[in-house]
Amino acid sequence: MFEVSLQFLFLLTSGVTLGQEHAVIEVIATEGTDVILPCSPSTRENLQDKLFDWKKVGQGGGTQHEVFMYDSAVHYDRHSGQSEQFKGRVSHFQNELKHGNASIVIKKTKVIDSGSYICVFPKLQPRQEFFIELVVELVFNDRSGVNPAAAPKPSVTTLTATADWSYLQCKVPGASLNTKAEWQSRDGNRLEAEEERVPEKDHVFISLSVNVTRTDLYLCVVSQEDIKHRVSAETFVFINEKQKKMESKECYSTAAMLMVGLALVVLGAVILAAVQALLVFGKCIKLHDNGSALQGEEEINLGNGLVGVPSEELLRPVEC
Repeated sequence: MFEVSLQFLFLLTSGVTLGQEHAVIEVIATEGTDVILPCSPSTRENLQDKLFDWKKVGQGGGTQHEVFMYDSAVHYDRHSGQSEQFKGRVSHFQNELKHGNASIVIKKTKVIDSGSYICVFPKLQPRQEFFIELVVELVFNDRSGVNPAAAPKPSVTTLTATADWSYLQCKVPGASLNTKAEWQSRDGNRLEAEEERVPEKDHVFISLSVNVTRTDLYLCVVSQEDIKHRVSAETFVFINEKQKKMESKECYSTAAMLMVGLALVVLGAVILAAVQALLVFGKCIKLHDNGSALQGEEEINLGNGLVGVPSEELLRPVEC
């Protein structure tokens, strides 16, 4: 709308009139927005007591549909001759009439609003006509019930749910071959999902499954690029984060206890092995000491001329 307003101001200040040589002004609008159709007579005279009429040219150029009429301070935006398509949707700039502004606003534009418009000043001398071509560009919208090719609204279900995750499924019956379906989070991020397509005559049955692990609003979005159709269904998933943390802590505590127990077992085994080694070592020392004592007694006895155990036996090393 802002761009159209600037365009209209440019036409007024540059000295160019919309009707010169039947020039056609193209106005582009986005579906669902308000749009200004500019019009001003070459005389730029005060229009408060004048007559101007807006019409839309039908296909083939033969039929004209009444859009808006203003006649001497009386505007007929809801008069009986106005087309049903425009009733309650068209207004003008009352405060701008004195500046020669006969522009109108069409509210909440539709695709069917696209086409050729004529702004006529039948009582001006000479008669003046101006031509505007309106193009309403499509945007994604729910076209169920409007376009027979539009895919139906999907259905969503929760197949499985635990404290940690939920497994969601989206079904789209009777979809066209070019229908696209996807799971999205609340912020519009696309989720990786498993898709299955089953042919059904001229249509296809779509099944889309996804596993989610956090609390959020999830949407199954179905869209068709060719007709700018989009429809969705949503479901809310709650994941108990506190319980997940408690379970994580419990698992951690259990693992920690197992590690401590295992460490204690290993430590016990090491201590036991050390004790056993010390006992064996002590026994070896004792046996060695006993052998040394016996060897000394033998030497004494031999010195006294006594017969005893052969020295080789006494000197044999103790095996431990």
